[in-house]
Amino acid sequence: MRHLRGKLKKESAREKRERRKSMMEARRQVTTVVLPTMVILILFVVILIYIVTRPPSQKCSVANNKT
Repeated sequence: MRHLRGKLKKESAREKRERRKSMMEARRQVTTVVLPTMVILILFVVILIYIVTRPPSQKCSVANNKT
């Protein structure tokens, strides 16, 4: 059995079950909360970089070529 931090008492089967359940819930939250948030942030950064670095529109240069 596992010793609890800072205590001399060993971990019971019930406490072990609760600990495993909380670890599974944390893993589930990673896939449902953290990953979608990271994807949204990365997409935002990619779109922002694309908008900032794209070349200016060529409409003015077409009008200048007619003269």
